[in-house]
Amino acid sequence: MRALAVIALIALAVMAPGAALADEHEAVQGTITDPDGEPLADLTITANRDGAEVGSDTTDEEGEWEIELPEPGSYDVELDLDTLPEGLVPREVGGEVLSDIEVDEGQQRTLIFQIVPEDEQEDPATEPDEPAEEGEAPPEGAGTDSDTGVPGETETDLETPVPPQHAPFHERLAQVLLNGLQYGGIIAIAAVGLSLVFGTTRLINFAHGELVTFGAIVAFFVNAAAAGPGLHLILAIAVAVIAGALLGGGLDRGLWRPLRMRRTGRINMFIISIGLALFLRHLLLVIYGSRPNSYAEYQIQSTISLGWAEITPRDLTILVVSVIVLFAVALMLQRTRIGTAIRAVSDNRDLAASSGINVNYVILVVWMLAGGLSAFGGVMFGLTEVVSWDMGFKLLLLMFAGIILGGLGSAYGAMVGSFVVGIVAHLSTLWFPAELWNAWALLVLIVVLIVRPQGILGRKERVG
Repeated sequence: MRALAVIALIALAVMAPGAALADEHEAVQGTITDPDGEPLADLTITANRDGAEVGSDTTDEEGEWEIELPEPGSYDVELDLDTLPEGLVPREVGGEVLSDIEVDEGQQRTLIFQIVPEDEQEDPATEPDEPAEEGEAPPEGAGTDSDTGVPGETETDLETPVPPQHAPFHERLAQVLLNGLQYGGIIAIAAVGLSLVFGTTRLINFAHGELVTFGAIVAFFVNAAAAGPGLHLILAIAVAVIAGALLGGGLDRGLWRPLRMRRTGRINMFIISIGLALFLRHLLLVIYGSRPNSYAEYQIQSTISLGWAEITPRDLTILVVSVIVLFAVALMLQRTRIGTAIRAVSDNRDLAASSGINVNYVILVVWMLAGGLSAFGGVMFGLTEVVSWDMGFKLLLLMFAGIILGGLGSAYGAMVGSFVVGIVAHLSTLWFPAELWNAWALLVLIVVLIVRPQGILGRKERVG
């Protein structure tokens, strides 16, 4: 077990930095629509830095635009008013310019220009701000955050409420704990299937991140793509989970079972999974494209108060549903015949086969369960930020950290370890820059493995 954990960490350390930096770039982007929600084409947007233009773009037929930036930094983004249709203006006077937009390394930041009829334009200099009623979302306006609806803000990589630095420490602590629980729930849903696959087959599957991306992209095409059926997100999630389960089962029947029948070595299968990951990732890039997108529902919401912390209804739903799904998986493993068979195959495959258990059938069910759970986790991850072609790869390192921290091959360990990773990542932002939150989560992983090499819920194994 130690050897496999070391192989996984070394391969991730070698692959992740180079691949991520090669694919990611800094950009600002968005979608502009009229007051009826129809896309506005042929609008010109420019990005400026220190008064000099660094890039521009024109909205396409779907109202989408994207400007690649030369480097991280602060930019001013301006909508050319002369290209707006007659009678339409930004919601606020001066709202055509979004100033001091901070873009981090590798970040594609989404900005929103809210367009209204000319007679509905507001002038902040002459019209006092009216406090919103309790539970009411602030009015939509130029530069409105696509998640919180706070004027003047923009969408960030992970859309969760962030307490101001001047807030009391206990409020900031409560907020980051809540954010960490939500983040950990998403990691846990995606990681459980990865842990079950390793437990039953001893395969370190590097292509698992692409199953996460696949589910998010399927849901997007069903829910929000212009050429899609436009189903509600709940129905799109159901379609994505079914598609993910079928893909997982297809991979087992078409690739992994034949390799097991030929008694292919673990290292060889490990290398094959890396090749499969690269193939699927770039196939999704060709099909989906490089531009990140969002789902059609639950984007602009006001936060609700939970004592010292705040959360949007969408994020609260994600947290609650994640816990329910994980509880259902645990119940299935403990109380059903197939769950008992999965645990038996994980404990001792040969003994399970001699007891009359159809091992190949159990492994097929595990692959379908892993595919469905990873697809569901991908949709949840896409809801908290955006749907992109490499989103699963970005989550893969944290999934491996969760299952190794909890105990390789243990579904319950994957759940516990994933929540620990999510909470530690967010807690670190109280004292350190947010860009380092994954590093602190991995540091905790190293410390735990030094003290308890088998992980939190793993079992000791005889070596040699």
